[in-house]
Amino acid sequence: MTTTMTVKEMDALKTRLKATWMTGDFDKIAEYTAPEASKFITRLGIQPGERVLDVACGSGNLAFPAARAGAAVTGVDIAPNLIETARSRALATSLNVKFDEGDAEELPYPDASFDVVVTMFGAMFAPQPERVAAELSRVCRSGGRIAMANWTPKGFIGRMFKATAAHVPPPSTPSPMFWGDEEVVQNRLREDFKDFRFTRRLLEFNLPMSPVETVEYFRVWYGPTSRAFAALDDNRQVELRRDLELLWLDQNRATDGTTAVESEYLEVIATRR
Repeated sequence: MTTTMTVKEMDALKTRLKATWMTGDFDKIAEYTAPEASKFITRLGIQPGERVLDVACGSGNLAFPAARAGAAVTGVDIAPNLIETARSRALATSLNVKFDEGDAEELPYPDASFDVVVTMFGAMFAPQPERVAAELSRVCRSGGRIAMANWTPKGFIGRMFKATAAHVPPPSTPSPMFWGDEEVVQNRLREDFKDFRFTRRLLEFNLPMSPVETVEYFRVWYGPTSRAFAALDDNRQVELRRDLELLWLDQNRATDGTTAVESEYLEVIATRR
């Protein structure tokens, strides 16, 4: 499935998406995915001196552990507030890492600039997957690697987006969750990449609050959830909150009043031809 919108319509959608990811503070969510991000980078075995690009980097969950491994790291994200957070953290370190504002569909770097291109729960949300695939390929050198972590449609976050979409219909673009399907990913990337390795993994959200409080936490800090609530009147907000609370309560494995929920994601690793 490709995206069919006029330039004006796509520009308007991108403006809304940028506003979405600037809403709240994604860094407040990223702290709960950071442990898995470090594991993701460790599994890649990044070598000192390698040039690494973190696409849709947020506040740097992948960028900083890659830099600690000795890589020369660049992070790029559409949300300037997250880039500023990442830059502030970088100033307090001696790591070889920098952050740029930019679009995953139009990366501001020359061809073949990087040895490793990574993205975790980021590039999957850009509205034109065919352009994302082309850009990830373009900036990766021949023989380099791409590594993606993408939520799956049937995993917890996929189900959370589905529950939200029942109240606030998403844009008429390909679902971000298609990036969590092995066949779709291979079809999007196979012209430029080879030696695909797909692994389904689990990320555990451990939050020191109840599932009901977790829904409110996401409403305040997670842009997509916050914007969904803001698009609804009071009665429909109650319905959305109810559905999200039921989902978190149903999947919660903690018994001490906190929240422990696992969400599946697809790890994709491939080599640039």
